[in-house]
Amino acid sequence: MSNKLPLLLGAATLALSVTAYAKQPVLTDYQVNSDWYTDAVEKMDNKPAYKNAHKAKNVILFVGDGMGISTITAARILEGQLNGKPGEENRLTFETFPFTGLAKTYNVDAQTPDSAGTMTAMMSGVKTDAGIIGIGEDVQRGVCSTMSGHELVTALELAEIAGKSTGIVTTARITHATPAATYAKSVDRDWEDVSDMPASVTRRGLPCKDIAKQLVEFESNLKNRYPTAKRINGIEVAMGGGRRHFLPKDPAFNSPDAVSSTEGDRTDGRNLVAEWQTTYPTGKYVYDKAGFDAIEPANTDKIFALFNESHMQYEADRGNDIAGEPSLSEMTEKAIKVLNKNDRGFFLMVESGRIDHAHHAGNAHGALNETIEFAHAVKAALENTNPEETLIIVTADHSHVFTMAGYPKRGNPILGKVVSIGSDEPTLAADGKPYTTLGYTNGLGFRDLGNETDADASYSAGPDTGRKDLTAVNTELSGYHQEALVPLGSETHAGEDVAIFATGPGANAVTGVNEQNLIYHIMNQAARLEVKAEKSIK
Repeated sequence: MSNKLPLLLGAATLALSVTAYAKQPVLTDYQVNSDWYTDAVEKMDNKPAYKNAHKAKNVILFVGDGMGISTITAARILEGQLNGKPGEENRLTFETFPFTGLAKTYNVDAQTPDSAGTMTAMMSGVKTDAGIIGIGEDVQRGVCSTMSGHELVTALELAEIAGKSTGIVTTARITHATPAATYAKSVDRDWEDVSDMPASVTRRGLPCKDIAKQLVEFESNLKNRYPTAKRINGIEVAMGGGRRHFLPKDPAFNSPDAVSSTEGDRTDGRNLVAEWQTTYPTGKYVYDKAGFDAIEPANTDKIFALFNESHMQYEADRGNDIAGEPSLSEMTEKAIKVLNKNDRGFFLMVESGRIDHAHHAGNAHGALNETIEFAHAVKAALENTNPEETLIIVTADHSHVFTMAGYPKRGNPILGKVVSIGSDEPTLAADGKPYTTLGYTNGLGFRDLGNETDADASYSAGPDTGRKDLTAVNTELSGYHQEALVPLGSETHAGEDVAIFATGPGANAVTGVNEQNLIYHIMNQAARLEVKAEKSIK
C-alpha cells in the first residue's frame, strides 16, 4: 500500500473517510491519510455484522506471539490429554469465544513478517515494514533522520489520553518488539537500550530514543505531544522481563537475582528503575515473586515489574528461577485488579512472548505449555471483568513453520510418535524409522535433552537436521526438540493467516478474513478511543 503497494479506492470513498477523521487532531494527518487506515475505516463501515459499537468500557488485547493455528490445535490436544482425555475434543478458553476470524500477517515489505511490523499494525491501524515500531512505512530501518513526521499514535496512547488506565503484561522483555509497539516509536526494534544504538545516532543528538527510555518517560513524552490533555497520568501496570535495558552497565546496580556479573547494559549511566521510582514515589517496583505477591491491588496505583535480566522463564522452567516469577495468568489477574479501579475503564495488552521463543528453539513441548498458560491468562481475564463492558480479543502476530503430520489415531499423545489406527506400535516411515506427529520445516532440529525445561538449551550446539532413529527416544519429555528439514540457526516465522477470537462489545467485527491492522479499528470503534481522546485534548 501507499507508495509500495497502491490501494485503489474510489475517490468518493476516500474523500468521505478522510473527511470523517479530518477533525481529529489527536491523530496525525500522516496516520489518518494512510491508505491502510482509510481502507480499514471503509472495511469497518461495510461489515454487515458489526453491532453493539461504542459500548466497550475496557479493552484487553491478548497476543500469543507466534501462536499459529497448528499451535492452537496441538495445545488444545495437549491440555485435554493432561486432563486425562483423548484431547481432540478439548477447547482452550479462548476457543469458546462467540466470534472468530482470520488476520493476514504480512508486513509492507515482507511476505513472512516479524513482530514489530505486525504489532504496529494492530496497535495503530497502519501496516509498516519489518523491524519498525510505531512508525509508518516511509522510513528506513536504522536511519533516525527518516522518522520525523511518520510516527503513529497507538491504541494504548489514545486510551491514556482519554483518561483510561493502561497496562502492559508480557513474558518477554518489556522492551521487545510486541510490547514496545504499544508505547514506543523506533526505526529499529533492536534499539532496546542506548547501548544497542549506533554512535552516529547518540553522538549527533538525533531525536531517536531507546525503547526502555521511552517506557519510563512515557507520561512526560505524551504530555509534551498533547499539552492540553487533561487526564494523562502514565502507564499504570508494566510487567515483564528485560531489566538489563533499564540499569547502568555497572555491577553496583545488579539486582539480587542477577545471573550475569554485570546485569545492566546501559552505557549512559542512567538507572531508569530509580528514575521511575522518583517519578512515581507511591508506585511499586518489584523484581521477584515475593515482591509480586506482596502487592495489594486495592492500595496500589502503579506497578513496574522486571522479573528477569532478559525474557522471563518459560512456563515449564519457571520453577527454576532464582527469585521466583509469577505466571502469565497471575500477572494478568493482578493487572486487571489494579486497572479496574478506574471508572473510565482501561486498556490492557497481554503477550505470551515465549510461545515464539520455544518455537524458534524447535521445542514443541515448551511452545504448547506456553500456549496452555496463555489460555489460563485469558480465563483469568474473563473471571475478573464484566463481559457486557469488556472487549477481549485474542490473536497472534504471526505463526511458525510448525506442523502436525502423519495419521495418528485419536488420543495418540500429541508429543509422541505416530501410532496408526488399530495399532499399538509406532508407525514406521519409508526409511524404517518411527516419526513424530509434530515437527518443524526448518531450524536447529533434533535434540534429546531428557527432562531439560529450558528450551533455549538447544542453542548450545549447531543444527542437527534430517531423519533420526527415534526408536529409543522419549519424544514426550520436555527436553525433546523435534526434527527439522532445513538447517538454520533458529526456526523461522511462517506467513499464513492467524486466528482472531473475540468476545464482548464489538467482538463480531472480527469475522471474515481481515488485514491485521483492522484489529486497531475494531478496538477503536468499540471503545471510542479516538473520540474520547479528542475530547480530552480540547
